[in-house]
Amino acid sequence: MQSIPSNHIKTFYKISCLLLLLSCFIGCNFSDKKETDNNTSQKKRSYLRDELSIQHGLELFNQHCASCHNFGQNEIGPDLSGVTSEVDKEWLKTFIDNPMLTIQNGDERAVALYNKYKLYMPPFPNIKDRDLEDLLGFIHKFSEGEKKNRKNRPGGLINPISEKIQESNLDLVIEEMFTIPPSSESFLKTRINKVLTVKMKQKERLFVVDLRGKLYEVVDTIADVFLDLKIEMEHFIDNPGRASGFGSFAFHPGFEENGLLYTTHTEPSKTLIADFSTPDSIRTKLQWVLTEWKIDDPFAKKFKGKKREVLRADMVSAIHGFQELTFNPLARFGDAEYGLLYLGIGDGGAALSGYPSLCDNDGKIWGSIIRIDPMGRNSNNGKYGIPGDNPYVDDSMKLDEIWCRGLRNPHRITWDGNGSGKMFVSNIGQHSVEEVNLGKAGANYGWPEREGSFLFDVDANTELVYPLPSDDSGYTYPVIQYDHDEGNAVSGGYAYAGESVPQLKGKYIFGDIPRGSLFFSETSELIEGQQATIYKMGLELNGAKTSLASIVQNERVDLRFGADSSGELLMITKSNGKVYKVVGCKANEQ
Repeated sequence: MQSIPSNHIKTFYKISCLLLLLSCFIGCNFSDKKETDNNTSQKKRSYLRDELSIQHGLELFNQHCASCHNFGQNEIGPDLSGVTSEVDKEWLKTFIDNPMLTIQNGDERAVALYNKYKLYMPPFPNIKDRDLEDLLGFIHKFSEGEKKNRKNRPGGLINPISEKIQESNLDLVIEEMFTIPPSSESFLKTRINKVLTVKMKQKERLFVVDLRGKLYEVVDTIADVFLDLKIEMEHFIDNPGRASGFGSFAFHPGFEENGLLYTTHTEPSKTLIADFSTPDSIRTKLQWVLTEWKIDDPFAKKFKGKKREVLRADMVSAIHGFQELTFNPLARFGDAEYGLLYLGIGDGGAALSGYPSLCDNDGKIWGSIIRIDPMGRNSNNGKYGIPGDNPYVDDSMKLDEIWCRGLRNPHRITWDGNGSGKMFVSNIGQHSVEEVNLGKAGANYGWPEREGSFLFDVDANTELVYPLPSDDSGYTYPVIQYDHDEGNAVSGGYAYAGESVPQLKGKYIFGDIPRGSLFFSETSELIEGQQATIYKMGLELNGAKTSLASIVQNERVDLRFGADSSGELLMITKSNGKVYKVVGCKANEQ
C-alpha cells in the first residue's frame, strides 16, 4: 500500500476510505446470510437507542460521513437504508477496528470489497468504544426509519441547519435556592417540571410541581406539600412517564380574591367520557384532564376547598399531552385578555401512530393551543367560556377553542414583558428541528406537514426532514430554530424582564432540555418571517465555570426555566430536584 504524501491527501484518503467502509455496509450480497426474526430482533436491541447517544452519533455522522451518504438515495456513496438489519453489528465493529487484518484473515465480505476496490481501508482510532456505539446507534435508527418511507421520498436532510450555534462571551451566574424532596428512591429522584411564583399583598409565594403528583410551596428553602393529586384524584396516574402525571398548574390572576387554581393531570384511558374524544376505532393510552380548584383561603398553607373538572381529552399515546397551562401575565384587570387561560396541547403521538388527521385539522383539539375563559359557561360542555375574539368562533367548521395550531409538543408559553408583548411558544420537534414561535391568533405552524422551516412527511422517513416545496404557503415558521446536532428538545424560556442582571435586557433566554445547553437570542430579532441568530452561553456556580451536566452529574440534565414576579430568571433540573436563580451575567475571556 502506498504511503500518504501529504496532509491534504491524507484527509481525502480517509474520507474515501470511510466511504468504502460504509459501502461495505450495503455493497455486498447478503442474501445467503438471512437471519431469523429472533436474531434480527436481538440485533436491534443491541444498538443504543437513547436520545443523547443518537445525537452524538448524529454529530459523528455529520463530521465523517454525511458528505458521502444519506438514508434515501445514492450520493457519492450508497444510501444506508436498512443496513443494520442486513449486516451483523459485531462484524461492522471488527472491520472498522482493523480492516486490513479482516481481509488478510479471509473474511468473505472484506475480501470481496478489497477485490472490488483494490484498496485497504485504514483503521479509524478516533471512532471506537462509546463513539462507535453512538455512531452505529444513529445509523441503525435512521436506516430503520427509511424502511417506513412508503413514498420513497428522496432528499432527506440529515443536517438541515449546517450553521453551528455561535459561542457568546457571556456566562450566566446562578446560585442554588433549594432542593425538592425525593419522590422516588431510584433515578429519577424527582420529576419536577415547573416553577411559578405568585405575588400576594407584597408577599411572593413560590410553587414547584412534581409530575408524580405533588404541588409544593417553598418557604425559606423548605418545601411543603400544598396539593397532592394522588390523594385528591381517585384516578390519578403518573405512569408510564413521558410527561404523564401532574403536568402543569396556573393561578388565576385574581387568585388573592377568588382562590382559583388550575391544574392538568393524567388518568387511565376511558376513565370518563372525554369532551374531546377520538373515534371508537382508535385505541387510546390515557386521558388528560384540566381541573379548577376553588381554595377556601388563598393564604392557606395547604389546599382546602372544592374542585371541578373543566375539560377532558383522549390521547392516542402517553406522549405530548397537556403541556403548558398559563395566563397572560401582562393582562390587567379590565383588559379583554384578563383571566383567559391558555392550554398547550400536544398531538398525543397521533401523527406517527397513523392518525395525522387528528392533529392536522382545524376542527380537532390536538396539536394546538386553546384559549378559554374558565369562568365562562358557553362551551359545548358548559364548564368554561369561549372568548369572542378567538380566531375561529365564526367558523362552524373549526374549533372555537383554538388560538393557534400545528404544534407537535407546545412545551412552554411566555410573553415579553419589556414592552413588545410578544408571545413565545416553544415546540419540541420529532428528530430534526427544535423551534420557538411567535404566538399569533389563527396561526398554523405546520405539524405534521412541517418541522421548523422544513417539510415533514409522516409517510416518508420520519427521522428526517426535507426541503420545502417551491409552492409552499400558508404556514407560520419559527423565529428561532436549531437542529439535533446542537440539542434534542428545546426548553422554552423567557424574555428577561428583571432588573438585577442588566446584561440580559433585550434577550430571550432558553435552552435544551436533555443537554442543559443555555442559549439566547435578541428579542429585537424575533420577527415573523425570519430566524434569529442563536448564541450559546456559559455557566458559573459558586465562583467556578461549570455546566448543568456537571452539576447534575448525569448526561441528561432535564432543564426547565421559570421566572419570579419581578421577572428574574429561575432554572430547575428535574432529575435532582434542584431550583436555581440567575443572579448575574459575566463576560468571559475567550
